Amino acid sequence: MQRGTRSAVIGGLIAVVVGGVAYGGYDLYHGGLTGHDGSDNKVATGPLSATEVGSAANGFLTAWAAGDTAKAAALTDNPSQASAALSSFRTNLHATALTLTPKQAQGGSTAPQSGAGTGASTGTGTGAVSDSVPFSAKATFAYAGQQSSWAYDSALTVVRDTTTGKPVVKWAPSVVNPRLAAGQSLEAAPTGAAPMTAVDRTGKPLSATAFPSLSGILQQLAARYGTKVHGTPGMAVRVREANGTAGPVLHTLSQGKAGSPLPTTIDSRLQAEAEKAIKTEGPDASFVAVQPSTGDILAVADNPAYGYDKAMLGQYASGSTFKVITASTLLSTGKYTPTSKLACPKTITYGGRSFHNVEGENFANATTVATDFAASCNTAFISTANVLPDGAVESEAKDVFGLGLTWNTGVSSWDGKVPAGSGSLKASTYIGQGEVQVNPLNMASVAATAKSGVFRQPVIVPDSIDHRQLAQAPRQLGSTVSAEIRSMMVLTAREGTAEPTIGSLSGDVGAKTGTAEVDGQTKPNSWFVAYRGDVAAAAVVPNTGEGYKYAGKIVTAVLSVG
Repeated sequence: MQRGTRSAVIGGLIAVVVGGVAYGGYDLYHGGLTGHDGSDNKVATGPLSATEVGSAANGFLTAWAAGDTAKAAALTDNPSQASAALSSFRTNLHATALTLTPKQAQGGSTAPQSGAGTGASTGTGTGAVSDSVPFSAKATFAYAGQQSSWAYDSALTVVRDTTTGKPVVKWAPSVVNPRLAAGQSLEAAPTGAAPMTAVDRTGKPLSATAFPSLSGILQQLAARYGTKVHGTPGMAVRVREANGTAGPVLHTLSQGKAGSPLPTTIDSRLQAEAEKAIKTEGPDASFVAVQPSTGDILAVADNPAYGYDKAMLGQYASGSTFKVITASTLLSTGKYTPTSKLACPKTITYGGRSFHNVEGENFANATTVATDFAASCNTAFISTANVLPDGAVESEAKDVFGLGLTWNTGVSSWDGKVPAGSGSLKASTYIGQGEVQVNPLNMASVAATAKSGVFRQPVIVPDSIDHRQLAQAPRQLGSTVSAEIRSMMVLTAREGTAEPTIGSLSGDVGAKTGTAEVDGQTKPNSWFVAYRGDVAAAAVVPNTGEGYKYAGKIVTAVLSVG
């Protein structure tokens, strides 16, 4: 074998292998193991010589660089583990070439770091001595049409095998790369989602800079849809921990490439207004707008903009905005119409619990279903628990308004919860308290269903992109009931509790306020749902006050744009 460097093609791997290098004046391609008396039938013991260290190190590095991982592994004290790690480096990391060069010691000669031939050693057991050989590694990779190179320094340790006496490389993951500890390995893994540009319903790009409230949603969209629009995630070499979790990234194999723009249902005009309006009322406000005719999510906004998406994932008692569903249930029986008399006493007891109106209203027998709705009378609607069977309102919430079904919006969402109950829990549900749990997404959908008469599951990405299954409500609002609900919401917007905020807006406007009392809070949660034309919206501002005073201002500001 000639001194110098040579090239070889092994299994498709173009490798630059280590040439002959002298350690302490010895040619590493010559020399071997002998017994104490110079014969070949005795097990060598004692310190390793420079020849033995250099021969073992050079043989291992040469075989590894040439792509002969089986040979390289056989020159270690753990061929099984070494073979897996060395093979993985070449194949799983997409390496195309590898150069391994022993480093120069002081004085210009290439030598082991720890006193080979001088008796210096680091023992690994009785009769086992070791010497460390530093080397530099330079690997080149090809992934997704992109080339990269990675250079680093490492080291190996040569020990005398206690059984055969032969010098072998003591296997450790750090031989492959010094950043690896026991149990760790290298793996090629995506650096994240494929780069992607999401666009609004008109094709305008959406960004977290322009629309901070969409930051988390845009990240989810990239993760879910980046590859579906033919994007390619970046790839990197990273540490794989002993327990299988991802460790630090050590080298970038390729940069991600964006595919086609992802269409969304967001309306940039409404989103911009929502981003602005959400900052005006309370530090925890959230808002969603939905298109009744399609179910398209038009805007999502949270304050603060970054972090937990309360608008889509929050779980709150809905307060009196839930009376849209309670009224729908009542009207659907055919026993009541909006003009039916329905008393609004100051208090009422049901299931052993006393309930009151938010401002202590007491309209005796002078009220109707419609005026009770517009005035948001708790006691009037709780009194209908004597008429409606257990579970009726809960069924209406799910089977007509879609709450509690499995929604596939395109991002993570909480789809509402209205558990069935009896006694005082049943009464609490009628006014959106108790165990009712919803968020602005859910209640914007309720307002949209009330406007159109049909539940259309909200989406932020058209289902044509991935053909996912959308939730379907088993029943629709009857045409008569649908018209009656809208008329009551219009009355609320023009003459009822919502009028101080939204009453000045022109056009087809309906609304419902909500003031949800929450244990442990000094003030109730402010709720407001409304529609104007083909835009329905909902907002909640926790721990503030009455619905129209806080949430109502947010909804009104956005609907004024629509």
